[in-house]
Amino acid sequence: MELEVKTLGGSAAGSITVSDEIFGLEPRKDLIQRVVRWQLAKRQAGTHKTLDRSEVTGTTKKFVRQKGSGGARHGNRKVPQFRGGGKAFGPVVRSHAFDLPKKVRALGLKHALSAKAAAGNLIIVEDAKAAEAKTKALKASLSGLGLDSALIVDGKEVDANLGLASRNIPLVDVLPIQGINVYDILRREKLVLTKAAVAALEERF
Repeated sequence: MELEVKTLGGSAAGSITVSDEIFGLEPRKDLIQRVVRWQLAKRQAGTHKTLDRSEVTGTTKKFVRQKGSGGARHGNRKVPQFRGGGKAFGPVVRSHAFDLPKKVRALGLKHALSAKAAAGNLIIVEDAKAAEAKTKALKASLSGLGLDSALIVDGKEVDANLGLASRNIPLVDVLPIQGINVYDILRREKLVLTKAAVAALEERF
């Protein structure tokens, strides 16, 4: 598959041939959905917690006689049916992560990239560098490419000026190639890859 290469300012800079095995697949929504669910479950903090009857403060003294009161038999104020008692079967601190095979994760990334290419939302740029760390200047450059919502993926390291300039632009994310993931690709409308990022992806797969 041959794609046009542009500069960050929006002018043409030749073309590049990319692998059909990465960018030319028929996108499968089920694979992409599995990877997104895995990512979101893995990043959940899982720190929600309630106190059960063994953890709340209170006496364990039997507060009403066993028989003759006309009410139910109780021996403890900390049971769930009383106000201030422990929660029955409440949430506990735990990990929400589950396993997903590496092959499925890799395939999900390929299908996410192919989905962007098929929808015409994949842009290849010569490089992603900013002359100075100025948000206004970068915003003007991105408007030349028609980018309102975009994920920019560079090579091994993100340009320092570009990283600083992009921090204050809403709906624009910048990542090194090691950080590319399915969820971040899908949550932005456009995917911008540098030639270094494309080379790294083809080497990885």
